[in-house]
Amino acid sequence: MTATLSAHTTGSSSAPVTARARARRARHRRTVLLFIAPASLGFLIFFGYPLIATIYYSFTKYDLINPPEFVGFDNYIRMFTSEQLIGKAAYNTLWLVVVLTVCRVAFSLGVASVISRLKSGVGLVRTLCYLPSLAPPAAATLAFVFLFNPEFGPVNRFLRLVGIDGGLWFNDPAMSKPALTLLALWGSGELMIIILAALLDVPQEQYEAAELDGAGPIRRFWHVTLPSISPVLLFGVVNSIIYALQFFTQAIVAGSAASGTADVAGNTKFIGAPQNSTLTYPVWLYVQGFRYFNMGYAAAMAVLLFIVSAGFTWVLVRRFRKSQHQEEGA
Repeated sequence: MTATLSAHTTGSSSAPVTARARARRARHRRTVLLFIAPASLGFLIFFGYPLIATIYYSFTKYDLINPPEFVGFDNYIRMFTSEQLIGKAAYNTLWLVVVLTVCRVAFSLGVASVISRLKSGVGLVRTLCYLPSLAPPAAATLAFVFLFNPEFGPVNRFLRLVGIDGGLWFNDPAMSKPALTLLALWGSGELMIIILAALLDVPQEQYEAAELDGAGPIRRFWHVTLPSISPVLLFGVVNSIIYALQFFTQAIVAGSAASGTADVAGNTKFIGAPQNSTLTYPVWLYVQGFRYFNMGYAAAMAVLLFIVSAGFTWVLVRRFRKSQHQEEGA
């Protein structure tokens, strides 16, 4: 009888406790949803809807005036068959992806390594290296076009003083993309600051242990520094690839200014000058959408660019995780 009453009392008391726990979890869930609602709403409005609309318009013929006309995969077929300049634009962008990514990460890592070893004046040097990244891209590009002017630019004047022929830079198809790369390196202060923070966060005990084992500066850098900052370097690589894939403002301003055809409003008939060497994929996308009003075709180009960017990111992150697992297993 006592056992029966005890069991009945325990069962009746556990039911309210369970109900209270469920109610507490429900309130917690509602609170969490309430806090993330602004970010989720912004994501849906400014990313989700434009992405879905872009995918829809990529299957249509749309000129921003008449209603969109469904054409199936015609825009995608045109990109890979009858389009002429898209191949040149894709090559220029791929060139920037490879060269710019390697140079930007290596340059930022080198500058950050030098700053991390300074004994005095660190704040001033760090500020001077970071300030160029705050310059507006259009203004910075115009300044670079002036500095690298083949006739009266300060860079070529200095090179002539030391007996070096500076070349035509932005006016030469072979040197325009290297000049754009130098411009991108000059403004890579943000990535440099991020890598610098990672370098300063490496435990000094690891360097001391490696030094006691007889490791020199190169081996310490290779076996201690790089493994410790590898996640930040991966971020730098992904960020640089996306930056190169979306390279637009600098390319269009440099081509317009170098050709000498840009008016006060920034319009020019010679986008991609000289000889389409600065015609990047985003520039050609802009020309198709807002100059020729082939918005459906431009949307298809945008979808392809999104797929390539997501593919690069997925491959890099997957390979990084695989290498991390292999190192942990070893």
